[in-house]
Amino acid sequence: MIAAKSRVDTWLGRFTMYRLILWVLGVLVAYSMLLNILGWLTFGLPEMLVHLVLCLAVTYASNRLLALIFRVKPHTESSLITGLLLYFLFWPAFGVTDTTGVALACVVASVSKYALAFRGRHIFNPAAAGAFVTGLTGLNIATWWAATPAMLWLLVPGVLLVLYRTRKMLMATVFLVVAAGIITVELLSRSMTVGQALWQSLAQRPLLFFVGFMLSEPLTLPPRRWQQLALAGVVGVVFAVPYNFGFVANSPELALLLGNLLAFFLGQRGGVELTFKGSRALTPGSTEFRFAPQRPVRFAAGQFMELNLPHAASDGKGRRRVFSITSAPGAPEVTFGVGTAEPLSTAKKALLALKPGDKLSATAVGGDFVLPHDAGKPVLLIAAGIGITPFLSHLSADTAPRDTVVMYLAKGRDELAGAEQLEASGARVIARLADGSAPPAFMVDAGAARIDAERLKELVPDVADREVFVSGSPASVDSLRAAARSAGARRIHVDSFAGY
Repeated sequence: MIAAKSRVDTWLGRFTMYRLILWVLGVLVAYSMLLNILGWLTFGLPEMLVHLVLCLAVTYASNRLLALIFRVKPHTESSLITGLLLYFLFWPAFGVTDTTGVALACVVASVSKYALAFRGRHIFNPAAAGAFVTGLTGLNIATWWAATPAMLWLLVPGVLLVLYRTRKMLMATVFLVVAAGIITVELLSRSMTVGQALWQSLAQRPLLFFVGFMLSEPLTLPPRRWQQLALAGVVGVVFAVPYNFGFVANSPELALLLGNLLAFFLGQRGGVELTFKGSRALTPGSTEFRFAPQRPVRFAAGQFMELNLPHAASDGKGRRRVFSITSAPGAPEVTFGVGTAEPLSTAKKALLALKPGDKLSATAVGGDFVLPHDAGKPVLLIAAGIGITPFLSHLSADTAPRDTVVMYLAKGRDELAGAEQLEASGARVIARLADGSAPPAFMVDAGAARIDAERLKELVPDVADREVFVSGSPASVDSLRAAARSAGARRIHVDSFAGY
């Protein structure tokens, strides 16, 4: 089971969240046209093709034009995703008014990324903004026709794949329970059975499409999990409760826009421009990259930052990549520790090609891989290889005395990154080096044997009393988490690096 999960995580790690959503939406588009040919949908294939071309062409062209006007590099994947979302929001039709409304929605969606933005970060989900504004004009109204029972055969696995990859399963569950619960209660009051009410809630309302492709957009979510869960609950209520204030009535797009506005005031508001200052080798297979932020970056030790890395001949994972921050909050520079052993991805090649003075934009900060607020809680930090990076931030930021044990698994002594920081932290450091080499004197030598539950209890006898944090590759994280659980650990947090 663990091996199968690791293989799935490694495979999904080949795709960025944006690229995965683009592929899933593309498959759903093809599936919708197949359903139409089979008679399960009744739009007419010519209308669907024209509708698809219109959505993609207008969002792509308007995005390129606005990027030129605002003198920024356009994000093609983002515009294509927006176009595909609008394809599923508006009814395919040949009417002049209808097509004009769809075109307006596409343009407004692109404009929202630049005009309705703060410091380079768009505040609202572009597709929702386009649908909402178009509805106000009366030219067209979003029907969210993706909520068609026939679409469920591929919509459900597609949504599950996206939510699993983005680790938003719990957030999605909160939204679905709240929204579906309210809608079901309402339908039961109309003399429906429980089965009928649930079926209509989940199969004939756009809850699944909404939570899988719209609510889960990272740039419009708050950074912490508890904030995301609270937001999901609020959006679920606004989504499901009927209201009408004359010119504005409840709709999925309005519920999302209100949620976006709430999320904007939490965490890092706006993108941050980073100026590259230099790099240094941490080990033969890893490099530290230093950047000076244009303004202070709000983050907690252990969180990640998403960098926009424009580069030609992308390896299929897109321009936006996530990296753990190794510097302490409040430090004058933001640093990232990155594995740079061959083979190199195109993103890592782009990082290595940076010259001092080059600028990048950081589009988001987030993550919940943070230590307990209570410094009196003992912790065990287990790092496999480059998984040491978030712990370097933890140890640099943790000024209050804390009972900390670090277990560091590496190929050999020369692959121990951040040894100076580890020694300065005062933590008890245990090194397991696969090649049998001796670690630095301040580290406890765990030998080269595999770390299983029995060995972990030998090295850390009070493991059951510690809050455990595990970081590394998906396979390493799954194996070490299982060992920690078998050793008696009750609270285990994980952070896996599936390749970037």
